[in-house]
Amino acid sequence: MHEPAGHAASLDVDPITLEVIRHGLVSITNQIDANIKRTAFSPYIYEYNDFAVGLTDAKGELIAQCTGGMPPFVADSVGMAVRDGLEIYGTDRLAHGDAVLCNHAAVQGQHLNNTVMYTPIYAGLRRAQLIGFFAINVHWIDIGGSVPRSSDIFMEGLQLRSIKLVSQGEPIEEIYRIIENNTRQPTELMGDIAAQLAGCLLGRDLTIELADKYGVATFLRAKDLILDQSEAAARAFIRAMPDGVYAAEAFLDNDRSGDEPLPIRVKVIVKDDEMTIDYSGIAGVAAGPINSGYCGGGQTTARVAFKYLLGADEMANEGTFRPLKLILPPGKILSAEPTAPMGNYSTPFPTVIDTVIRALEQALPARVPGGHFGTHSGVRFYGRRPDGSFFGTHDSGHGGWGAAPTHDGAGPFRTMAHGDTRIIPLELQEASLPIRIEEFSLREDSAGAGQFRGGMGYRKNYRIMKSCMVQTNLDRTKFPPQGVQGGRQAKPGRFILVDGETGEQRSAEKEKGLALKPGDFLSIETGGGGGYGPPSRRPLDAIQRDLDAGYVSREAVEHDYGVEVGIDGSVRRGSQSK
Repeated sequence: MHEPAGHAASLDVDPITLEVIRHGLVSITNQIDANIKRTAFSPYIYEYNDFAVGLTDAKGELIAQCTGGMPPFVADSVGMAVRDGLEIYGTDRLAHGDAVLCNHAAVQGQHLNNTVMYTPIYAGLRRAQLIGFFAINVHWIDIGGSVPRSSDIFMEGLQLRSIKLVSQGEPIEEIYRIIENNTRQPTELMGDIAAQLAGCLLGRDLTIELADKYGVATFLRAKDLILDQSEAAARAFIRAMPDGVYAAEAFLDNDRSGDEPLPIRVKVIVKDDEMTIDYSGIAGVAAGPINSGYCGGGQTTARVAFKYLLGADEMANEGTFRPLKLILPPGKILSAEPTAPMGNYSTPFPTVIDTVIRALEQALPARVPGGHFGTHSGVRFYGRRPDGSFFGTHDSGHGGWGAAPTHDGAGPFRTMAHGDTRIIPLELQEASLPIRIEEFSLREDSAGAGQFRGGMGYRKNYRIMKSCMVQTNLDRTKFPPQGVQGGRQAKPGRFILVDGETGEQRSAEKEKGLALKPGDFLSIETGGGGGYGPPSRRPLDAIQRDLDAGYVSREAVEHDYGVEVGIDGSVRRGSQSK
């Protein structure tokens, strides 16, 4: 058993003050989250929410994060960036008013678009004491490079390892020029950077105000207690689980260089109040760009999966993850060297997270849901406008999540690796892209059957209005989301491309860069979530509601649930029902 470090030394903080500080820190990160959405230039940020806001202590350990940020960003990437900056600059070369950038794969282990900006927070008398860093990870819309599906990291764009964008309040013009001249979309990117910087500075000032209000000593003691309490809650959760070694496996379609399935094999070891996630059996470094580093890949997915299991009651911070250990040899898809291709680094994440959770199906039967659709289902349209300027934007599919022990699956939502990233409004897509969206609907029969059925995927049909290029990224087409406790698997997703002239139809799940012409048609059907419990236990009235709503077809009702559908559309148990 473990006693949280520093617990006794922090007991003198008034409990009311502690809660005010705890929730005040989260409130600050949420306020900055909202501000960035209002001030960013690209829909990646202000609509899709591809960013996250975090606050670390003076050592780079995560204290607080916004409640809706991208989980892989705040799980460890902001802290890794801060710790790298401390190693390079030390505290003596960091000052009030500095803003540091880092997107380096050797540090964060993700693709280069994910760029952390952070600023030191000095509080107290004469602003003399370093109490932490305010950090924001933003997906920069374009940082050069050739194509995302590269053969090494050097093809993927501009690498920035812990460099100052602003020094003591003065912008470093040379760095701005380098960035502006290494992007195809300078207006959008520089606007997003301005929003990111403003968020860092305002978040810093609000944190200083909070620390000064209660005193730096009290603030720091409260910080320690917050981390200790999160650690204690995590250890209590693990202690309630039966000790054992639990395993599960899944597969991706391929590694983007061939047709062989890519294994995702994990073990979860529970002993006393610690949990160890063992990725030794996971696939080796891929030839395609779906790799990530130990930090940003293996550590990130382990932390995100653990937090899903732990639940939403406890805030995520460094204390939460103290009881979580990781076994991950180098040279794996989640522990690749920093020169490996990482353009689509997060492709395996939803499946990895899902598999870690499913490994504990027997240990936590009342907590582990069916599998979710588990793939990015991404489509990116890009090209040139009539004036020669470049356009490019990303649309991602939302699909079904697994059914739970007490209710049907949710969805369509983004994957477990995406937080609250949202659907970009169709009107905005049509206004900014050469497309028309002809259908956007729930996908009938996509959910896995069960006592509780899985969540549903959707169907989205694009008509191409002007010539452009498209990239697609959809996985798990051969390996559907699984059910649990006797629930059935869901339908996987698919892309369909129809030639506007010939009517020829073909699958288009993983296109590197395909030219489209006016009249062409592209359809995405996202996967559903797996079911929970035997379908024979689903109440008739629930089956009837699904049939009436169009969630399931008559054929699926009769096949999956073993009931009969009358001429009037009513369902009943037949003589062959089980």
